[in-house]
Amino acid sequence: MRTLRVALAQINATVGDIEGNAKKIAEGIERAKEVRADVVAFPELAVTGYPPEDLLFKPHFIALNKEAVNELAKLVPKSLVAVVGFVDEDSDDIFNAAAVLHDGKIATVYRKHYLPNYGVFDEFRYFCQGSEALVLALNDARVGITICEDIWYPGGPARAEALLGDAHLLLNISSSPYHMGKLVWRERMLGVRANDNLAAVAYVNLVGGQDELVFDGASLVVNEQGEIIARAKQFAEDFLVADIDLVSIARTRLHDPRRRQDKRGLGIGAQGLDGLRIKVVALPFEPAEPKPAIEPRIETPLPKIAEVYWALVLGTRDYLHKNGMKDAIIGLSGGIDSSLTCCIAVDALGHEHVTGVAMPGPYSSQHSLEDAEALARNLGIRFLVIPITGVFEAFLKTLSDVFRGLPHDVTEENLQARIRGTILMALSNKFGWLVLTTGNKSEGSTGYCTLYGDTAGGFAVLKDVYKTLVYELAAYVNEKAGREIIPRRVFEKPPSAELRPGQVDQEKLPPYPLLDAILQAYVEEDRSVADIMAMGYDEATVRKVAWMVDSSEYKRRQFPPGPKITRRAFGRDRRLPITNRFREWKVETNE
Repeated sequence: MRTLRVALAQINATVGDIEGNAKKIAEGIERAKEVRADVVAFPELAVTGYPPEDLLFKPHFIALNKEAVNELAKLVPKSLVAVVGFVDEDSDDIFNAAAVLHDGKIATVYRKHYLPNYGVFDEFRYFCQGSEALVLALNDARVGITICEDIWYPGGPARAEALLGDAHLLLNISSSPYHMGKLVWRERMLGVRANDNLAAVAYVNLVGGQDELVFDGASLVVNEQGEIIARAKQFAEDFLVADIDLVSIARTRLHDPRRRQDKRGLGIGAQGLDGLRIKVVALPFEPAEPKPAIEPRIETPLPKIAEVYWALVLGTRDYLHKNGMKDAIIGLSGGIDSSLTCCIAVDALGHEHVTGVAMPGPYSSQHSLEDAEALARNLGIRFLVIPITGVFEAFLKTLSDVFRGLPHDVTEENLQARIRGTILMALSNKFGWLVLTTGNKSEGSTGYCTLYGDTAGGFAVLKDVYKTLVYELAAYVNEKAGREIIPRRVFEKPPSAELRPGQVDQEKLPPYPLLDAILQAYVEEDRSVADIMAMGYDEATVRKVAWMVDSSEYKRRQFPPGPKITRRAFGRDRRLPITNRFREWKVETNE
């Protein structure tokens, strides 16, 4: 064999939908046959969806997933090898595994070695660690199999497969969650792995939204020089095909002394590496010939802001659709957050499935109502106006005896927000519309929001989006449309909750560029108050922001789920106790 044709089936699997996921895998196998691929790969845990979490504690769930793999194996002829992510088990435990399907049966299984247990990952809770590296011998071509985290380490299974198993191709099946900047980081790593091992790397990634996680796809093939030779789409299902030049790999290895030195360092007759045994499985492979010509395809990565926007769209769409919903409702205040949320919802669901509701109160400005109406008109969505002044006055009358003699304060402000939340939830109940909350990460970090008010809803689209990024995303909306979808005035007016006369956000919060910079350091990077002050920020401001963050944990625990787009999202990534007396903002510096 001079070339090895590999197909990467980048599918959008749904957790728990074993039947639906198996159907997608079967379709991918048929497409691989059509293009006469030698190998087709599907994402990590493609059969169960990722992450299946405590579904893994259900023995019948594991059994159904194994039954599906056995049925899929029957679809795979001698001319094809399919690598499918599933849950394997033995008498004692379960494993995150890859089934190698060939000639109508499960030919062998690879079990994941490196189990991530940080950030959003919790694999120690569920899986036992694999102890063997696996290489498939397809005539004179050799393919090493790894799963997700395995490829992120410079040693481990991939290294063993390349050095001890002489793998020409390192095939990695993955379910790698998205965050800003991860594509560049991931591709740089894969290029290094390819070049260090003098092997091609084929990486197939999951795509789709799963609760708070978004998987970006962007499956990839890299040659032995570390050069990208094929890249799939971001945030969409795709089927990527590439030919691996086995002759080029052999020639490169002959000319590069590093491989000989590395093998010599391992010792003659070495049977393992990094505690891993190496297993080489020869398959009775009969490649389909002749192969039709294919055009190399390298999709262009999205720019940063577009990437974030479409991640939010995909996360929103899949949250609704995978949970059997199709319509959303949004409270439109005329501000930047609700405007952006509405645009994302329309791109995710279609304008006919989105309803905007303006709920003017006693302190609402006329321009806010006008801007909300203009946005709705520009998007072509259903628009309702439900005033709350009468309801608010009824509440005040009801509470007048109890509140007599006390000044108006945040109580009355929050009451308006909670009335609006109640109206949105009533419409949700009556019509089956999911309420999309509109608060951003800057507000959620500092607690500048009202529990059971503007935080009420089913999905928080901007939960992990800082306010400064909100403005960039909103500008992108108008840019991609080539016209003014979000009215210019929405960008220009000072942000305000409009819950009392003349209110603006900056009365209680630092200017958003300053606030977001401090939050980036305190929340994302875990820098201390003293460290942030040493960066040149005002002491009083830093201490105030840190206090607001620390004292608002109880609020964040009650927020709806929302798509993760930063490295450190609240919830799965950043887990602090509510009852907690560590108060860093009180600690004095040594200066």
